[in-house]
Amino acid sequence: MAEGVDWNFHRHRVRTTGTNTYGATSISNASAEKSGMRRALAAGLLISVTLVLGYLFYLAKEIQKQSTTDEARAADVIVVMGAAEYHGRPSQVLQARLNHALILYLKGLAPYILTTGGAGGDPKFTEGEVGRAYLAQHGVRSEAVITESQGATTAQSLDSAAETMHRMNLHSCIVVSDGYHIFRVKRLLEAQGLKVYGSPRPSARSLSPKQLRWLYLKQAAGFALWQLGINI
Repeated sequence: MAEGVDWNFHRHRVRTTGTNTYGATSISNASAEKSGMRRALAAGLLISVTLVLGYLFYLAKEIQKQSTTDEARAADVIVVMGAAEYHGRPSQVLQARLNHALILYLKGLAPYILTTGGAGGDPKFTEGEVGRAYLAQHGVRSEAVITESQGATTAQSLDSAAETMHRMNLHSCIVVSDGYHIFRVKRLLEAQGLKVYGSPRPSARSLSPKQLRWLYLKQAAGFALWQLGINI
């Protein structure tokens, strides 16, 4: 036995303090500490995910409510959200939106129609210009149609539309789009200080509940990202 070493004292210290005479932390205590940290991180992550999902489902519910609400009334301008066009011809979705805007215009609810939407990959035409041409073909005076054709995303189109409205001293609008789109469009324009009324275009086909839930959640995610400063 090594002379001068009190082994009984050494063993007692390890049992009672978890350290040896040289101050090293015991393996069992270190393992327990790491395990506790992992549990805390997992719990924090679970809470965060639960809160995010809860907020998205809340937004989706609000989007669903807005999607079936027609608020059309007298306003300064009718804003038509762009959709796909094919070599200068509006897609069925865009045509349905334009037709709905045309009906509101003919009812005298607004003196102007503002068409939106950029090129979307088309080297020659933009959604906004195609919308303008379609309305002209159906008797709308050229001076009554305003075109925003630079936006590549919903947020960009609405920023340009709001800028145009402010420049023309227009303070209120009726937004025409698909129902699931209205909530986000309204909030983005309202953030620009405008009074906004939603008017969803009639749907040519009925979507399944599963498809609708997906669309509501997709729009909820887009709105949440916008709130974080990410525009899509």
